[in-house]
Amino acid sequence: MALKMKYDFLLLSLKLLNLPIIFHLCSVSKKSVEVLDTTLRDGSQGANISFTLNDKIKIALLLDELGVDYIEGGWPGSNPKDEEFFREIKKYRLSKAKIAAFGSTKRKDVSVKEDISLNSIVKADVDVAVIFGKSWSLHATEVLKVTKQDNLDIVYDSINYLKSHGLKVIFDAEHFYQGFKEDPEYALEVVKTAESAGADVIALADTNGGTPPFEVYEITKKVREVLQVKLGIHAHNDIGCAVANSLMAIKAGARHVQGTINGIGERTGNADLIQIIPTLILKMGLNALNGQESLRKLREVSRIVYEILGLPPNPYQPYVGDNAFAHKAGVHVDAVMKVPRAYEHVDPSLVGNDRKFVISELSGTANLVSYLQGLGIAVDKKDERLKKALNKIKELEARGYSFDVGPASAILITLKELNIYKNYINLEYWKVINENNGLSIGIVKVNSQLEVAEGVGPVNAIDRALRMALQRVYPEIGEVKLIDYRVILPSEIKNTESVVRVTIEFTDNKMNWRTEGVSKSVVEASVMALVDGLDYYLQLKKTLKTAVDNYIV
Repeated sequence: MALKMKYDFLLLSLKLLNLPIIFHLCSVSKKSVEVLDTTLRDGSQGANISFTLNDKIKIALLLDELGVDYIEGGWPGSNPKDEEFFREIKKYRLSKAKIAAFGSTKRKDVSVKEDISLNSIVKADVDVAVIFGKSWSLHATEVLKVTKQDNLDIVYDSINYLKSHGLKVIFDAEHFYQGFKEDPEYALEVVKTAESAGADVIALADTNGGTPPFEVYEITKKVREVLQVKLGIHAHNDIGCAVANSLMAIKAGARHVQGTINGIGERTGNADLIQIIPTLILKMGLNALNGQESLRKLREVSRIVYEILGLPPNPYQPYVGDNAFAHKAGVHVDAVMKVPRAYEHVDPSLVGNDRKFVISELSGTANLVSYLQGLGIAVDKKDERLKKALNKIKELEARGYSFDVGPASAILITLKELNIYKNYINLEYWKVINENNGLSIGIVKVNSQLEVAEGVGPVNAIDRALRMALQRVYPEIGEVKLIDYRVILPSEIKNTESVVRVTIEFTDNKMNWRTEGVSKSVVEASVMALVDGLDYYLQLKKTLKTAVDNYIV
């Protein structure tokens, strides 16, 4: 805003002095990168990826709220669902994003006026067209079976036709980097032709995803020197470099980037915008989307797209993953608690994420202190009781536990060593009877109360029986729900017979927590995790009344 005011003031001054205005806003715009999201088009081409019409609308509205410049909604000439999307999205008023329709340059044997792909874009009634064309001579002569000049004519005529209909045109130069390395003169001739035809943006595509970052930088830099039009990058991830290639292209002068949410797409995927956007803003000092406001929404947007696709979020995803700011080694935790930037490249809150300390056999007492602080318990990390708790945690991990997955069970151990723990649950006896109809009967004796319950399977039966007995004294147990149940066979456990590890996640709709049980019997391991989960909740609600809401462990 301040920069725009200075520009407006400069314009007014020149007018008052009757001086010619001979400059433009290149000095301002060169620091901004526009973002085209192709989740709904290129992302949908990934294996096991499928969007319903409602999914596409929901994601489009989400992307607009995030602040992307263009939403590539699909290829209207390829299927009825995409055609319906372009009709349906007109019912919604977008705040910023422009809807773009995708297609190819015209077929070699028809005129632009008769070409189905081009006219489907025109009929989609959008402001922006994205079309791809051949920039590798191999594709022109061996795939399309046309001469090099014929391919140039196809590119020119297609762009010119769309421009004549008032559309903004983004030209995706397919296989550009491969084409440039094999026939640089022709690859440059293709993009020059696109520029002369009126293309508003020329995106260089690493279509097979096989170009390393240093080559992307050098080639993009050379193209930047010969073109005046805005330059873009469209990268695939076949050698794991799509994000790096996108950033290197921008470093070389590109000011338009294409990608998908969470990097979904054909083969190994597209460039992940969730990684690119914060790097542009926080690391490269460039303007993108709505700046800091957009960054804080990244984790939410990432999660919603995973949810729509029915995919588990990647916990290791940079910036937004559950483990992106998780610290496990004791030395790391101790340092982060003193100076966060010692092991964190950015503040997690900037990208809508949180810091997490992991309890495990690699932990130090600082890891335990961090969790206890979150529960309102102040304790010195040199306290001998913490060391005893940590030793017990490490002993249990050697037997098959993994407290980085189920840390609430480790907290219970620590509370006992600190003499803070209070015994609310005394499980004296349990038994399960499995019936032929798939149902099970759970029998428990807890706190001298005997209870019987029927459930779908042994774990459900025991869970119901436990709750029925405990709720007579602790009605708050009724708020607790099981939301995840997992059984793992831990490997490489020394000096033990075969065991199973059960992890259960609980919620009371305000906070989530996870506990574990390890045993030779999957039912016994489940009972251990169940009891720990209910016990942990009672410790927080009755003993640790200062515990923070939404504290997730």
